[in-house]
Amino acid sequence: MAAAAERPSAGGFVLWLHGSGGSGDESREQVAPYFSAPGIASSVRLSFPTAATASIPCYGDAVITAWFGISEVPITAKTVRDEKEVLKAVEYVHELLDKEVAAGTSPSDIFVCGMSQGGALAIASVLLYPKTLGGCAVFSGSVPLNKSFAEKVSSEARKTPVLWFHGMADGLVLFEAGHAGCAFLEELGMSCEFKAYPTLGHSMVDEELQYFQQWILNRLGMTVSGATETARPSSSSNHKDPQ
Repeated sequence: MAAAAERPSAGGFVLWLHGSGGSGDESREQVAPYFSAPGIASSVRLSFPTAATASIPCYGDAVITAWFGISEVPITAKTVRDEKEVLKAVEYVHELLDKEVAAGTSPSDIFVCGMSQGGALAIASVLLYPKTLGGCAVFSGSVPLNKSFAEKVSSEARKTPVLWFHGMADGLVLFEAGHAGCAFLEELGMSCEFKAYPTLGHSMVDEELQYFQQWILNRLGMTVSGATETARPSSSSNHKDPQ
């Protein structure tokens, strides 16, 4: 797994985790334009690591990038993952976060976000991180941990706000999985803003990313006039992108 990010400085830090079959470079092309305006780019740094490749049995042993194994498709509210693999991936994300904090970035200015499996890893990493972060954004994801992990979620982690996007027409990570994930977070006492899109499948669209951009800026206390106007329309879909 390789990560590339500029050195810490004042402002926010967004760690973006791609879906299985994707890459950091692909994610950068989709997401970075929404933070490219001069008033934003100088204050919000972005990092797009790429997962290692793995053989995925449910895809005929195809070798693709993945943060952890994919047990079945589609992903439902009852899908069970290999928790050891999930926790190994969480450990990797925590190492990235710890380095950022050690370099001087305030945890309250750090955001862990991702699409599909990347979104699942993002929320798992936030739940098990000992500090309150600026926020977590999940696009078409799910919670990849058993509810028994609830007792391992610290009081500080429960204060991290979550923004969750999910298409009701998603055929790879079913809407029920996203809805159940947000309900689980609310059971923990966490703030989870859930945004449902009736006709959206397993993809990201401009409307979501513009809202995401504004959410990040608002959390950082930034008001950039005309910020959303700098974004390019985005629509992405990866057929090898369940969790």
